[in-house]
Amino acid sequence: MWKVQLGRRDSTTASRTLADSVLPSASMDLPALINNFKNQGLNPRDLLALSGGHTIGLSQCGIFRNRIYNATNIDPAFAKERRATCPRVGINANLAPFDPTPARLTLHTSKTCLNPEAFWDDFAKSMIKMGNIKPLTGKKGQIRVNCGKVN
Repeated sequence: MWKVQLGRRDSTTASRTLADSVLPSASMDLPALINNFKNQGLNPRDLLALSGGHTIGLSQCGIFRNRIYNATNIDPAFAKERRATCPRVGINANLAPFDPTPARLTLHTSKTCLNPEAFWDDFAKSMIKMGNIKPLTGKKGQIRVNCGKVN
């Protein structure tokens, strides 16, 4: 858990073009991800913590198909398991877990992998750092009454 800063200003609009240009893509390799995070003022430890939060859950086949069929730096057993529900061509909507064993975070290779408390501490710190990327100030945006919708 972490304390969320109150009184922050949110945008009243969204830009898909901007999001596509600054948010990391599921198809990025590790060097590209590290560079993407660095461009936002985040470091490899932030990448590890924030990416670790994404190893829990499901993803559509189209997001990871290229890696399970073409990557050379992937666990062969994991790739084989994903191929069972994700054909080389065709259906992109099939869902599969990023990690069949949620206790193991596939991107975690540091001590935080073995220490859930360290992971959650890093995750909270990284969420706060991410929340402080280019905050709106002055009259830009609005302080929302309901954070899920524009006032």
